[in-house]
Amino acid sequence: MKLQFTKMHGAGNDFVVLDGIHQKLDLTTEQWRALASRHFGVGADQMLIVEKPTREDVDFRYRIFNADGSEVEHCGNGARCFVRFVTDKGMTDKRSVRVEVMNGVITLTLQDDGQVTVDMGAPELEPARVPFRPEGLPVRTQGEDTAYGLEINGRTAWISAVSMGNPHAVQVVDDVENFPVLQDGPLIEHHVTFPNRVNAGFLQVVDRHTARLRVFERGAGETLACGTGACAAVVAGIRRGLLDSPVKVHTHGGDLNIAWDGGAESVRMTGPATTVFEGTIDLAALPA
Repeated sequence: MKLQFTKMHGAGNDFVVLDGIHQKLDLTTEQWRALASRHFGVGADQMLIVEKPTREDVDFRYRIFNADGSEVEHCGNGARCFVRFVTDKGMTDKRSVRVEVMNGVITLTLQDDGQVTVDMGAPELEPARVPFRPEGLPVRTQGEDTAYGLEINGRTAWISAVSMGNPHAVQVVDDVENFPVLQDGPLIEHHVTFPNRVNAGFLQVVDRHTARLRVFERGAGETLACGTGACAAVVAGIRRGLLDSPVKVHTHGGDLNIAWDGGAESVRMTGPATTVFEGTIDLAALPA
């Protein structure tokens, strides 16, 4: 079975993008993993699937598979690549499209300068809806935020639990470059209080409108950028009284601009979406 694909990235967070409208996609978990493999496949943090919508009020359906083959709810950097893909492929002539994701609908707008703005919707802060089970954890209040203490590697990590359509645990650190992200990230991802696992965000506040961020993504490991992670981190930083909207978030792969007016207002993310190359791959040639 041969698949046409496009390799793209959003601030270094890289994707294999597949047209599921004009070609049949029925891959196994093992095939998704093989496709994402950087040694035996195309190589990607996630695979993005364009499908026909299942409801009348949207333009497309958007599905995401992690490098480990698991399907997940959302990917902000991928959303920017999604709208660039459907525009470049002539699948729509709209500059702004409504896209169905696992947990709702998002709006993607291609700007004149090539940047893409994503209306990410309002953050979800109710623990049960993240989902997050904080029973028995130490709790402290900072500003409008509730921080929960997770025992990680012999110390307490004070995290904010935020969902941007997918779950995030955000902690503020003094020096993100020298923080043990690769050691702590997997422990937070698999912490028993997060039944669906979690994306672990490590936020360094530079000034009121600037931050640095690293994210250990659920099912993918540390990525060069995480769009939903940047949104969750800014929400946490604003609620803690450390940041003011808008915030420029520096990641290893590039900069993302995040705006949030608080409360039930939508988080708005603007950043790049870049096509790297296109190709065809024979799934039969991938390792089983």
